[in-house]
Amino acid sequence: MQRRIGRPGPRQPNAETNSLRKEMQRGMVLMEELVGVSSCVLGDMASRPNFGLNELDFVFSTLVVGSIMNFVLMYLLAPTISSSSQSLPAIFASSPTSHMFEPGAYSLLNKLGTFVYKGTLFAAVGFTAGLFGTALSNGLIMMRKKMDLNFKTLNKPPPTVLNAITWSIHMGFSSNFRYQTLNGIEFLLAKGVSPVVFKSSIVVLRCLNNILGGMSFMILARLTGSQSVDQNEVGTIDEGSAEEKEELVDEAGELQSEPTSK
Repeated sequence: MQRRIGRPGPRQPNAETNSLRKEMQRGMVLMEELVGVSSCVLGDMASRPNFGLNELDFVFSTLVVGSIMNFVLMYLLAPTISSSSQSLPAIFASSPTSHMFEPGAYSLLNKLGTFVYKGTLFAAVGFTAGLFGTALSNGLIMMRKKMDLNFKTLNKPPPTVLNAITWSIHMGFSSNFRYQTLNGIEFLLAKGVSPVVFKSSIVVLRCLNNILGGMSFMILARLTGSQSVDQNEVGTIDEGSAEEKEELVDEAGELQSEPTSK
């Protein structure tokens, strides 16, 4: 006991390192939730007609699912990814542990193994977050309808399971490839630029990455049918606006003809 109390030195650096790592991790989670989710929603809205103002229910679903997913990826998976003792399952034992562009004597098959393994993790997180997030967003919209009888949505709520599968496909392929490529680019930047330029580049790259992710998810959701616009509602709105325009034209014509008749 005296030996443990008298020699705390070797343990102190590890405690400080773990504390610093947790602080950095919290900062990364906060940045991803604020910057990452906002950029993703921005890309999602930019890909929709009328900047998504007619599909705010779908945008809200993307916001909820994206917030849950980013939290899970950054907070729960980051400790295992950042651990120096991490080892992949036996079938992927020879693959890079971080990303497929990690430097080292890795064959193309080894790099492909990392892509498959990380894609499986991302797809599982996407499905789980999509399942809970879609159910939560649909539940909140239903609650709003019950509290406000005049509240109506232009589109049908996205099917929970189908939307979760869409998120799973999106995360397993699109997000997986983009994040691994981003990690490879950041590794090259860290070796060739100053720390200030490196940190600024990370923010810009991650914003662009999330904007691209929001746009690609919207396209995929249209293809799978998980977020389809009700064409009848859109047609009704278009017909109504056309009738209003005709009425305005008729009224303007009557006003112009009045001075002539006098």
